[in-house]
Amino acid sequence: MAADTLIKLQTLRKSYNLGQPNEAEVLHGLDLCVRRGEFIALMGPSGSGKSTLLNILGLLERMTSGDYWLQGELVRGLSDAELTLRRRRTLGFVFQFHHLLPAFTALENVTLPALMGEGRVSPAQHEKARDLLAAVGLGAAMDKRPKELSGGMQQRVAMARALVMDPPLVLADEPTGNLDTVSSAEVFALMRRIHAERGTAFVVVTHDPRLAARCDRLVELIDGRIARDEAVVQAAAQAMPEVPPS
Repeated sequence: MAADTLIKLQTLRKSYNLGQPNEAEVLHGLDLCVRRGEFIALMGPSGSGKSTLLNILGLLERMTSGDYWLQGELVRGLSDAELTLRRRRTLGFVFQFHHLLPAFTALENVTLPALMGEGRVSPAQHEKARDLLAAVGLGAAMDKRPKELSGGMQQRVAMARALVMDPPLVLADEPTGNLDTVSSAEVFALMRRIHAERGTAFVVVTHDPRLAARCDRLVELIDGRIARDEAVVQAAAQAMPEVPPS
């Protein structure tokens, strides 16, 4: 396995309702490799298996058969506790709905992964969370609660939260799907900037071909199979909003 490989899937299959009359296989023998520093768009029609694949990549669901290596470690057979530990150390998550805790400030929401993982937030982790919020243009909004922030600002808090544990890979499930056009472009521009500055790899589920065209690689699922996996030929540079300064 190449040294730059973050994730490798081999003949991965996923079925639901095993052994029941309504048993259904939704992923059919996928082979996929995600390398360090890649920016991948994952596309496909509804029901193609995108969310299921992302959940398996994120160690949120178990595959039915096949092999999955995460940073060179075979994850099949790991206990739930071991999977949780690998997930916290390796993966960040951004969802269509930000899932911020309404009673927490922006800063408290960003520090939540550290609190959940270690039971406390160290001064260094507080400082890192502050730095991340400043980096995503929310330096003046650290003490605001989600209801005081716009949808795009809330999603930027979620982005900072995904990065606070320094994961090499962020999995994003329709991160702009609940935003207006301008906010969507701002959040996507932020992801690309983080990718360029920090070398963080991204796998982004999107239905928007305009966003996919700004990724570096396109993986398309159709009926639970990879129908296309290719580098994206970048068109002429398209202006995108910059993330506002803090």
